[in-house]
Amino acid sequence: MHDGRQREQVGDKKVSHCFRLAIIAVLIGIIPLLSCSSRPDPNTLVMIIESSPTNLDPRVGLDAFSERIDSLIFDDLLSRGEDLNVAPGLAESWEISDSLTYLFHLHHGVKFHDGRPLTSRDVKWTFDSLLGHKILSTKVAVYRFVDRIEAPDDFTVVFHLKEPDSTLLWNLSDGAMGIVPYGSGDEIAQHPVGSGPFKFVSAETDREVVIERNDDYWGEKAKLARVLFAVVPDETTEALELRKGSADLAINAFLTPDSVVTLARAPNLAVETSPGTRLAYLAFNVRDPILRDFRVRQAIAYALDRKPMIEYLWRGEAEVARSVLPTQSWAYDGEVPSYDHDPEKANQLLDEAGYPSVNGIRFHITMKTSTDANTRLMVAVMQRQLGEVGIVLDIRSFEFATFFSDVTHGAFQMYGLRWIGGNEDPDIFEYAFDSAKFPPNGANRGFYSNPKLDALIDQARREIDPNVRKPLYAEIQRILAHDLPYINLWYLDNVMVHTRRVRNIRMNPEGNYDFLRTAELVP
Repeated sequence: MHDGRQREQVGDKKVSHCFRLAIIAVLIGIIPLLSCSSRPDPNTLVMIIESSPTNLDPRVGLDAFSERIDSLIFDDLLSRGEDLNVAPGLAESWEISDSLTYLFHLHHGVKFHDGRPLTSRDVKWTFDSLLGHKILSTKVAVYRFVDRIEAPDDFTVVFHLKEPDSTLLWNLSDGAMGIVPYGSGDEIAQHPVGSGPFKFVSAETDREVVIERNDDYWGEKAKLARVLFAVVPDETTEALELRKGSADLAINAFLTPDSVVTLARAPNLAVETSPGTRLAYLAFNVRDPILRDFRVRQAIAYALDRKPMIEYLWRGEAEVARSVLPTQSWAYDGEVPSYDHDPEKANQLLDEAGYPSVNGIRFHITMKTSTDANTRLMVAVMQRQLGEVGIVLDIRSFEFATFFSDVTHGAFQMYGLRWIGGNEDPDIFEYAFDSAKFPPNGANRGFYSNPKLDALIDQARREIDPNVRKPLYAEIQRILAHDLPYINLWYLDNVMVHTRRVRNIRMNPEGNYDFLRTAELVP
């Protein structure tokens, strides 16, 4: 589970309703003037992404765009099923002989894009080059419990661990670590050579990435001949490109819900939605003199009314969250205490915590954010809702680098972010809430500490049997629901806008790019 899978998208400074309507008017009024374009390439699907991948070496790239494009170029040892648990990938089967030994049996007949056969030697090199620091990457921390890797024959790989690590299989699956050819060094970032359903063609920073179908793929072959990922970092331009047909598809883009509604009216476009795993949350600095009292944190949770925000700001494209884990996870516990909107309960807790209302005000707290159009209005709603129980919410917005630096250094009272991918496995509990994971060792940025929780996390990591792990994770979720270092706001739906020439789309909860494996273009 990589912190790089967390992309910040939570909003900040207020924007007027008139401005919002003006943007919609621009889309309605101007787009038709730009809708004339040359016929699209019948063999190339053009997909919009918001920024370039940072590194297409699967041992290095941590951002969402790198990992999702890498998963099309490279194969992982394992894949992921619908319950977000592991499934066969390059390894057609595996055995856990004891808690420290994992044996994988590879598919026969797999070839890299340059024609070389993929064998256990390549798997061993992929991880040895990382663990031996031949390749510099923060991903090495994910495999810190791996002692050594053996390749006794061409189709058998054995991982020996220093101590039990139940998250190993997850960290060998679907975008976590694609297998590279033996001997690959830094050059793989500029010229990726994998064994996946698509082959790398070219990349130009801040402009595009091009991949093409691998006709010799060992699994089900892609229908698309070519995919061009066009970098478009602006919401209005994204909408224009989709409307005029110069782009075919965007998923979970910068487009606001209002923009999506507008685009859905275009005759050449279709909108697909499905339940997703992306989690929007608020985090507290529990060392703060006010927020260290769990009753204050609970009061804030009771004061927020998430349902109207989902209905009116997100157009219903989200689901109220009760856990950091998504509902699709095998370890999700839906029985944890919930914080439905209850201002009376919020006021009671604040009184008990020693913060009486004086002229309608109990105290001020500051929330730090960066600038994201999708959630600017959300912040204004939160200010009003908290004000109803005497809490004055002050908003401080910064460009992302400054904002994230403050977050990682604990210079905040509250902040808002999203987990994208990183919350799909129970490993998130250690990474975000264990007291050993204060920055820079992990993402416990609010300095939350509970010895009972730490012990449960350690116990669950050492257990291999999911039936034993599940009740441990249920207890962890109950503790977090009470202590509330986070307020889990909602899981955002996956939203895709595409031209009607794109067919056979199968979105999955993760919102990754696996749908390009089955999608096809029609005249």
